[in-house]
Amino acid sequence: MPVQLLDHVPMKVGESLEGRLLYPVYEGNQVAIPAGCLLQGHVVRLDPDKQHRIHSRLWGDFTPFHIPVVQFDNLTMPDGRVLPIVSRNATDGAPVLRLSTPAARTPGSVVSQQVDSLKQQMKDEISLVTAPGRGDRLVQFLYKQLPYHPERIDKGTAWTIELSSPLTVTDSGDSENSPPRTEDSSRGVVKRSSEPTASQETYWRIRAYLQQTISSANEKAGNKFEAMVAEPVFENNHALTVPQGSVLIGTVTQAKPGRSFGRKGKLRFNFRELKLPDGFVEHVEGSLAGVDSNGSAGLQLDSEGGVQPKPQNKVIVPLVLSVLASRAFDEDGSQAANGAVASNGFGTVGRIIGIVASSPNVAAAIGFYGAGLSFYNRWLARGQEVVLMKNTRIEINTTPTRHFLSPAGLQSH
Repeated sequence: MPVQLLDHVPMKVGESLEGRLLYPVYEGNQVAIPAGCLLQGHVVRLDPDKQHRIHSRLWGDFTPFHIPVVQFDNLTMPDGRVLPIVSRNATDGAPVLRLSTPAARTPGSVVSQQVDSLKQQMKDEISLVTAPGRGDRLVQFLYKQLPYHPERIDKGTAWTIELSSPLTVTDSGDSENSPPRTEDSSRGVVKRSSEPTASQETYWRIRAYLQQTISSANEKAGNKFEAMVAEPVFENNHALTVPQGSVLIGTVTQAKPGRSFGRKGKLRFNFRELKLPDGFVEHVEGSLAGVDSNGSAGLQLDSEGGVQPKPQNKVIVPLVLSVLASRAFDEDGSQAANGAVASNGFGTVGRIIGIVASSPNVAAAIGFYGAGLSFYNRWLARGQEVVLMKNTRIEINTTPTRHFLSPAGLQSH
């Protein structure tokens, strides 16, 4: 069950949490727990985030970053009933980023790709100022300029929780638990397109959860994996075509690990088999259409359903930092001001040293350290891997190789 935090909370053991269920939970092809239900839990422990610590200290941030381990204890149903639950520890907390396949377009030159990357970066930075919550983002930005700052678990952080014991949900008469009706897919019931005509092909949009982690670092072409169907697929006449609990069999078609000199990983896969709960196997043609990315930040889907890291601007940032570092030797203006501008490579500590030292060489050294570190991260370091964690929610567009699965066919198998 994907649970999203409703508000910021301090990074402390024992801190209370409240979240909402992002998607409905089905049982017997009917909604058992509607989306939006509230869950209450707490932080059970804090694990050290070693990778984050190392990276931050290189930039002058000595905060001892942690990964919160959480449990959820209660589930509040829409009718007000509070049901006790026992969840396993969850550590995969991260903001959920919804990815979808873009329209196909002709790739441009390297220069045009860098320009597009810069434009997107500028749009993202503008949204930080214009989007709601900018006051809180400003406070967090100022905190992160300090060599040590308080930690928190951000609003919107999501965990995928698994129950360690079964939960019995009795029917309270709510229409949400009645037999499925034709309704919008945001409420959990997924419809199949109408019967095929000469110009229209039947397809299913299937929502499923990965049953294991797949990564560009260690997968090979031909490797198999599974995804459990989370929501049943119905015809327009309410006939069941793909039951909840079915399993999609995926095959890795391309896997490139991240390599040195900033070469990023890439992962591509498809789905050719759908195994129904009764064991019957239907051959399908399926490709990735969407993914909730919370295990690996900065990913994108291409128009063919491949997953890869977003392109990173490799030129502008190192160049800007180098220009700023050279300001230390500028004879115009005060030496303290030039030192403050030049010493951008080690956070607030670096700026203080650059001002107090009253030495252009010291300020320039700190500034060029930041420029060099930025250049290394973008040009020399190992490129980012594509990692889709276990329980990642994915959406697949599938076309059955036969015209359709009739209800009679489902029952006969």
